[in-house]
Amino acid sequence: MSTVVELPTRRATIRFAQKLASHLRPGDLVVLSGGLGAGKTFFTRALARALGVPREEPVTSPTFTLVHELEGRVPISHADAYRLADEEELLSLGLRERRGEGAVVVVEWGEPYLETLGGEALVITIEHAENGRRAHLRGVGSRGRELLTALADGSLP
Repeated sequence: MSTVVELPTRRATIRFAQKLASHLRPGDLVVLSGGLGAGKTFFTRALARALGVPREEPVTSPTFTLVHELEGRVPISHADAYRLADEEELLSLGLRERRGEGAVVVVEWGEPYLETLGGEALVITIEHAENGRRAHLRGVGSRGRELLTALADGSLP
């Protein structure tokens, strides 16, 4: 089960993140894929703002720190798996535990670790398109499919 969302502008990306945020609940997993500069961190920033992270709180790529903890209406763990060598390194970050504690977990470059992260995810692959960007959405597991269905209902940006 998958769908495609056209994101011609930054504003469209922000609206899409807001729509996703309205459906997220504690323990949800969002996995972001896409090349360097595709917009994964921009999307995460928009999602964090929509989840109530104040504008004064920087939302940056966790490339070197690996995980940023953010406080919104639900706790958010924003991770970057790009530099990880294997599943053991990922497990040491405690992301599965954070999900169990009720955090929304957003992992850039996390697709190879879906099962290790507990599955049940919305996977968003962002790519450059002729007009802005394009997001390919895929629901993994029952919760991932629920999120995908909720996003596909009604109008997207």
